[in-house]
Order: sequence, then C-alpha cells, then structure tokens
Amino acid sequence: MSSSGGDTQDWARARAYLAGRGLELELEPAPRRLSGGFANLNFLVRVNGAPMVLRRPPPGELPPGAYDMGREHRILSRLWTAFPLAPRGLLLCDDPSVLGAPFQLLEYREGVTIRDELPAARADDEALAARLGAMMIERLAELHRVDPDAVGLDTLGRPAGFLARAVRGWTKRARLCFATFARGLPPLANELATWLDEHLVPDAAVNLLHNDFKLDNIVLDPASFEPVALLDWDQGTRGDGLFDLATLLSYWTEAGDPAPMHDMRQMPTARAGFPTRERAAAHYASITGRDLSGFRFHRVLGQFKTAVIFAQLHARWRAGDTDDPRYAEFGPLALGLLEVAHEIARGRQF
Repeated sequence: MSSSGGDTQDWARARAYLAGRGLELELEPAPRRLSGGFANLNFLVRVNGAPMVLRRPPPGELPPGAYDMGREHRILSRLWTAFPLAPRGLLLCDDPSVLGAPFQLLEYREGVTIRDELPAARADDEALAARLGAMMIERLAELHRVDPDAVGLDTLGRPAGFLARAVRGWTKRARLCFATFARGLPPLANELATWLDEHLVPDAAVNLLHNDFKLDNIVLDPASFEPVALLDWDQGTRGDGLFDLATLLSYWTEAGDPAPMHDMRQMPTARAGFPTRERAAAHYASITGRDLSGFRFHRVLGQFKTAVIFAQLHARWRAGDTDDPRYAEFGPLALGLLEVAHEIARGRQF
C-alpha cells in the first residue's frame, strides 16, 4: 500500500522486545500483511504458537488523535467481556523506537470481510443482503447498549459536548487537508461548517462509540456470514450513538445515489435486498427507542466527516506519504462527498 515502511518491519527488533515480556514471536514463516483498508497496518503473526494480529499505524505524518493504538488497546483489553464481537487486546507497546510507532497485539479471529461487492456466488442473494443490512444495525445497537462503567471504560473520551467538539474538530481537519489541494479550500467546506454550527443539536445519550462502524470492519464466518469480530477501534470513544449511526449511513450507498457515493466503493448496499438508509435508521430507532427527529444534523456531520477522511487520505498522497494510486482519486471524491453532505443539509437526500 505504501512504499515508505508499509510491508517492511524490523521483525528482529520486535522479536527481541516481545521476548523481554515472555512472548516468542515466530519468524518462520514470516509475518504476513493482512490486506484491506486504507490506514493502519495489520500483520498475521504467531506468538507462543498461537496466531495473533500485530497492528500499528501507517507511516508518515498522521492527523492528531488518529490511529491511536493506546486508545484501541484500552478499549479492546476490556470490551470483549461484554461485547463478544470485540477481539481481545493482548499487549500494547507504546515505545516507538521498536517499530517506528506504537503497536499492539490482538486476538486473531479468522473469517472473511465484504467491501463493495457480495461474494460472486451470492451476488444476487437478496435474502443475504437483507440479513447483512439488519445485522449491521442490530450489532451497532448492541454495542450502544453496553454500559461503559461495567467494562471499565467510564472515563473514555469526553461525552459532554461531544457533538459540538466533533463539529469543531472535523471543521479544523477539513480546513487543514483541503488547503493542500491544488485549488485550495473549497467554499462548500466553510458553508457546511457554518450549517453545522447553526443546526447543532444537544447530545441526547452517552454510548460507547466505534466511530468507523461499517461492513468491511466486520469479520464474517465464510459459511454462515454471521459476524465473528468487529475490527478497527482506534477511534473509539464515548458520545451520542446517533453519530455512530450517521457514520455508518454515510457509507450506505443506494442505487439512485450520486456518483461520489458509489465511487467510495465501501459497501454493497446498493444491491437489491439491502434496506434503504431511511429504513436502516428506522430499524435502529425501533431497537433503541431513539428519537430521530433531529437526525439530519447527525447525517450532515457524518457525511462531512467521511468527505474529510477521504481528503486526509488524498493529502497523504500529495505529501508523498503513500504511493497507492487509489489515493490520487480521493481528492475529487472528497469534493463530491461535500456536495452529498450539502444535499442532505438541504433536505434533498436522507
């Protein structure tokens, strides 16, 4: 994915570090890079004879607060006791001198992931599509039912004023990364930031948030397609669960959506059988009892956030931190997703 340290790690140094903690990292066969995603690097390793995942941030300059291995380990070393889809966090190395960045060891759960296409043999299986759509909403609601106090995560994040800080934080990131584009900061980014400020709704709940909940972060049993793990917790925090729902729906493409939604190629939800975004949100509301009367704000914020994420990835490409050709296309995509957020703000799209 990246030519600057992506697949190459100092495994001998990692082996020595782990040996000092009573753990034996096997180097034959060599650790294998796990594919997928645009950010953190994951390697399948064997430690003390068992498969594990060694996970670390990508190389290059990183946005503040992103790719936080310490935060993820804190969550995953506790959450598995109450939320079975969370793989157990086993070890955190916060010394960047070992591999160039903090890293962690996680429980490995075998399975498959689905990104923008259903498996070829099930591509037209509307029943499977409906089941996957319902599963995502139901597992998200299950996470939001977890009591943070019961799993020792009662001090994670700062839930008071969460939505207001999210608006400020994603606005700041937008201005930083879009400013690196050839044409500079688009006026629509400022317009959306103003809209979000003017339509801010109060935080109505405190839930454990995943903050990047979507289908390709869910590991599925290859035979039954039942979920076996939920990955990528480095942005986890506490806040209003409707923001998690809005993040999921920002990737939830429908057949009639504008091109930028399809160009993300994140989930196969435009396939027949998957519920619409509106039906998915209604399913979440029916399970949780949440009031969605102010949900347009969350939707705009979630879509704005997704646009900024792709802008950040494009900015990494412009800075030379990655040579992955996909990142070159993320600039126009990010601008298109700002237009989608604008349509949501105007009430023209759910």
